[in-house]
Amino acid sequence: MIKTEDLGTAVTDALKYINKHKDVIDAEVFASWNEQVIIRLNYTSDIPCNGVQEPKSIQSYGLGVLAVFKTGKRKEVGFGSVTNDLTQKGAIDALIKAKRNKAYDTDFRTLPEPSGKPTLENYQDNQVMEISPEESVNLGWKALGGALDAFTNKRYVKSIIIGGDITILKERIAIKSTKGIDNFDESTTLTSNITAMIEKENVKGTGWNISTHLADFKPEEAGREAADSAIRTIGGKRVKSGEHNVIFGNQPLADIASHVLIPSLNLISVNASNTPFLGMLGQNIASRNLNIYDDGSIRGEIGSKKITCEGLPTGRTDLIMNGTLVGFLANNYLAKKFRNNIYNPIPRNGFRFSTGGRQYKIKANVSPTNVVIEGNKEVSKEELLNQVGDGVYTGRIWYTYPINGLAMGDFTSTIIADSFLIKDGKICNPLKPNTIRINTNIKKILNNIIGITKEKNSTLVWGSEETVIAPEIAVSNVQLDNIAGFLD
Repeated sequence: MIKTEDLGTAVTDALKYINKHKDVIDAEVFASWNEQVIIRLNYTSDIPCNGVQEPKSIQSYGLGVLAVFKTGKRKEVGFGSVTNDLTQKGAIDALIKAKRNKAYDTDFRTLPEPSGKPTLENYQDNQVMEISPEESVNLGWKALGGALDAFTNKRYVKSIIIGGDITILKERIAIKSTKGIDNFDESTTLTSNITAMIEKENVKGTGWNISTHLADFKPEEAGREAADSAIRTIGGKRVKSGEHNVIFGNQPLADIASHVLIPSLNLISVNASNTPFLGMLGQNIASRNLNIYDDGSIRGEIGSKKITCEGLPTGRTDLIMNGTLVGFLANNYLAKKFRNNIYNPIPRNGFRFSTGGRQYKIKANVSPTNVVIEGNKEVSKEELLNQVGDGVYTGRIWYTYPINGLAMGDFTSTIIADSFLIKDGKICNPLKPNTIRINTNIKKILNNIIGITKEKNSTLVWGSEETVIAPEIAVSNVQLDNIAGFLD
């Protein structure tokens, strides 16, 4: 394990060396150390198995250099990185690569400059940083135990499959630049994503639990949730293809937000003219009851960070307010490119997320942190069901993706678990898993909102970096289509 102080020393020494080069106008040095520990579950009731596999650990460290070079009368920008080396030799290699990769960019303005102070401090958990292999494996057994207890209590002991994983992520970064950026960050996250199946009933359930601190992490709850979800959907019914009133639960709403909505509210998509909201800043794009913002400084949420990977404080970026499009996620490069007399984007989302955490190997991209979805007028779940009357409640979806390109706004998704028919404002028959696809448009979803619940859950979509703090939302006239009839 590499200490944050060592990363700080490395970026300071590297910048001193780089500053000696006369052709370097400005430079930014970023160093990171990450460890990702994964404990996989693989339980089968009818086949001998280990239940919990031994933990897999991936560590990485190194530094990256983003430099602005003077080439004749113009500036050129280049990036280079080096792996497993924080020495001056590593800095030399990274600078050589940056110089080799330099290019003239008419949209480049300047490297990030200091802007305010971070509001989030000392939010990591040292217990997670120091967690032992034995403690890590025990988290896997807790998740498995939670699922098995739930199945056993309902007398399901055969034809059971339980999978998924517990992921522990530890991150340390340091950054320093000639523009005055000089900062560091440490963060810890724990996530559990569990899937439980009853094969003979052809049902599947999922559950999750997330935390920044070990004391608050409850993987057994994820296991119980997955098993209970599978049991609840036994004997599922189909619905006819057509437009239905649909309640999107926490996970479906988060899945749609992560794969369709939030990518559309990103300046990368605007820059590529690849968003259904192109040229609509300041216009109404959704129900006036809807507000969405991103905030990377919420204590206790796993998407929170003290600073971005550009060394700037995290904070709140409003995206949709009272149904009106008011902003986009931005990093320094795109914020400066799109800044004008009307719109002044703040670069609060410049991150270097890659496999295993914030990585020195890449330049800062644009990534969400904690996406909060809320209503101006919020109701209880019971009130929401009454507003819907007859329809479908979706509890789990997957394979959500844009079709016809992100700019069109069309997307599709499969309802896989924990979903039910709604009759006269009451939850009734379970919906048969994997027999219905959602085929609709994100603009239609946003504009056909019936109601939004007060209660929200921090929800993690598999493979994503952000957390969606999601309510449950009812939407009218959602197209549902029958699939896989041959499986009946």
